Amino acid sequence: MRTQRPHCLLFLFLLCLLATFSNLHRTVTAVNDAESPAAPAVDDGDTTFIRTSCNNTLYPDVCYSSLSRYANAVQQDPGQLARVAIAVTLSKVHRTASYVSNLTREADYTADSRATSALHDCFTNLGDAVDEIRGSLKQMRQIGAAGTGAGSFLFQMSNVQTWMSAALTDEETCTDGFQDVAECPVKADVCDRVTKVKKFTSNALALVNTYANKGAP
Repeated sequence: MRTQRPHCLLFLFLLCLLATFSNLHRTVTAVNDAESPAAPAVDDGDTTFIRTSCNNTLYPDVCYSSLSRYANAVQQDPGQLARVAIAVTLSKVHRTASYVSNLTREADYTADSRATSALHDCFTNLGDAVDEIRGSLKQMRQIGAAGTGAGSFLFQMSNVQTWMSAALTDEETCTDGFQDVAECPVKADVCDRVTKVKKFTSNALALVNTYANKGAP
C-alpha cells in the first residue's frame, strides 16, 4: 500500500494542474472575445442592392455569392460595386494564370505537342487578360480624376469597357485553343477553370456597363 501513495499523489497533482490550465484557457478565451470587436452588421438594403444588380448579369448566382460579402464596402454605390467586381475577377484570373503556368512547365516534358501548345497559348492569353483587367481596375480608381464632366467619365468608362471586353475575349481564346486537343484530364481541368473565370469577367463587365450607362458620378 505504501508503494501506491506516490502514484496517487502524482495523479491528484496532475488533475489539479489540468484543472488550472482549463480555467486559465477559459479566462483567456473570454478576455479575447471581449476585446475582439464584433463584425459590423450588414444592411439588408446593401445586400438587396447587390442582388438586384447581379440580376442584370448572365450569372447572377455567381455574382451574388462572390460580391455579397463586400456589402458593407459597396453599400449602394454602383461604381464601388463595379470596382469590387473587377478586383475579384482580377484575383480569380491571376490565380488561374499561375495554375496554367505550372502546367505548361510540366507539359514541356510530355509527348503531346498539341496539348502543350494549347497550354502555352492559354497562359499567354490569360496573362494578357490579367494585364487588361489590372488596367481596368486602375482606370476605375481614377474615375473623375481627369475632370468632373460627363465627357471625361464616359471616356474613362469606355477604356474600362474595352479592356474588360478584351479580357473576356482572351479567356475565350484560351478555351477555343483546346478544341483540336484530344480529350484528356488536363484539357478538362483547364477548360473548366477558365470557363468559371469567364463567368466572373462577364459579370464584372455587365456591372461596368450598368455603371457607365448611369452617366457621370
